[in-house]
Amino acid sequence: MTGSLEGMSEITITALREQLGSVGVWSSKIGGASATAERAAAAEIESLGFRTLWFGEAADNKEAFVNASILLQATSSLTVATGIANIYARDPLAAELGANALGEAYGGRFVLGLGVSHAPMVASRGHDYAAPVRTMREYLDAMDSVSYTPPAPGFAVPRVLAALRPRMLELARDRTAGAHPYFVPVEHTERARAILGPDRLLAPELMVVLETDAARARAVARETTTRYLAMPNYANNLRELGYTEEDLAGGGSDRLVDDIVVWGDAAAIRERVDAHLRAGADHVAVQPLAADLESQLGQLRALAPVLLAR
Repeated sequence: MTGSLEGMSEITITALREQLGSVGVWSSKIGGASATAERAAAAEIESLGFRTLWFGEAADNKEAFVNASILLQATSSLTVATGIANIYARDPLAAELGANALGEAYGGRFVLGLGVSHAPMVASRGHDYAAPVRTMREYLDAMDSVSYTPPAPGFAVPRVLAALRPRMLELARDRTAGAHPYFVPVEHTERARAILGPDRLLAPELMVVLETDAARARAVARETTTRYLAMPNYANNLRELGYTEEDLAGGGSDRLVDDIVVWGDAAAIRERVDAHLRAGADHVAVQPLAADLESQLGQLRALAPVLLAR
């Protein structure tokens, strides 16, 4: 009973938008902390006023559904979303059963973000990386065929896809509640909305650095952009948006880095969030780039009063 379009009648996209809020948090650090530390962090994120927490999944990190349960247990109103659960990490049966269990146990506060990941990461798990759109379509088909016999949630657990380029965005539009693009500029948000149409959720991730010195901010940003620009899925998406090979080299040109990672004071970060919202995003998941979870929380403490004053 996860979020195939046929199951979205009781939780509408409008209700999902309201549930997530216009600004949420994306954390690359929370899953690497102890369970005690991440419970405290999730509770604080909730207390700051954010309605949604997205987290990533990696081969050396906590398993996504277990981690979601830890975070949901530690909070009372926060929506927890996988950003993303790698489809090569579990078969469709496990994904469907896990999503329904979390949806029923935590009263609709779980959103299942699914993605095909990247070829090197898939290979490290011992799998062959197949055609992304076809593989995702078949995975969704298999999820839809699962029979779930325990008490089910009284609503469809929303699914969203990690979609960047047109064909995956079209699949997100046709088969799920919407899309959760990652590592994208505002221009991508505008293009994604045009493909998704008005009736699907669009929830891009946005990297932020709370630093007003350009050199220091870009140095922090390039610690992350260098890694992602080495992944073909992200690089090809940026090429499609018009970035050149020179833009992609060396951790990214200043233009590319500044388009992907917003830096400055809280007002500058608020303006970029608003630019994504004006371009068609329903929800922007801000990811403070920081060395550890406590540093990430420090940025969120400073940003919350500005980003959430709407």
